[in-house]
Amino acid sequence: MVRGQGGRDRAAVREHGLLSRILVDADACPVKQIIREEAAGREILWFATVDHEQAEGDHWVKVAKGPDAVDHALYGALRRGDVVVTQDYGLAALCLGRGARALHPDGRIYTEATLPGLLEERYFAARVRRAGGRTRGPRPRTGEDDRRFRAALREVLGGT
Repeated sequence: MVRGQGGRDRAAVREHGLLSRILVDADACPVKQIIREEAAGREILWFATVDHEQAEGDHWVKVAKGPDAVDHALYGALRRGDVVVTQDYGLAALCLGRGARALHPDGRIYTEATLPGLLEERYFAARVRRAGGRTRGPRPRTGEDDRRFRAALREVLGGT
């Protein structure tokens, strides 16, 4: 039951026991250890620039430095049914469009319903910064963020 550009739909994945891969936008990913713990035998591809510290034993895709270079490499490797972990709303939107599932390290699962508002928020923040204004950075990470992310990752991985 293969559909589209060689990707497998969720029914085929469940029927044949194939596990989705996890693709991680890893340059500033605070949940690497949780991903390793929850991967349950799945392949994890860590995408990062060449100057990023890379853990032994992980499958790292090293990307030259440049604007959105990691995003382009991750998107190019993406297959239908993959799970993507990223803080980048634009990349998440592209991934959903290709049949992947995506979640934010804070535990939010990106959906076609939630992304328009997030992209609009990103657009307005960029306008403020271009005009010389300042926007707030992310709040400090908490243990609750880790619990929420773990639960969300289990949810999206359980869908395969």
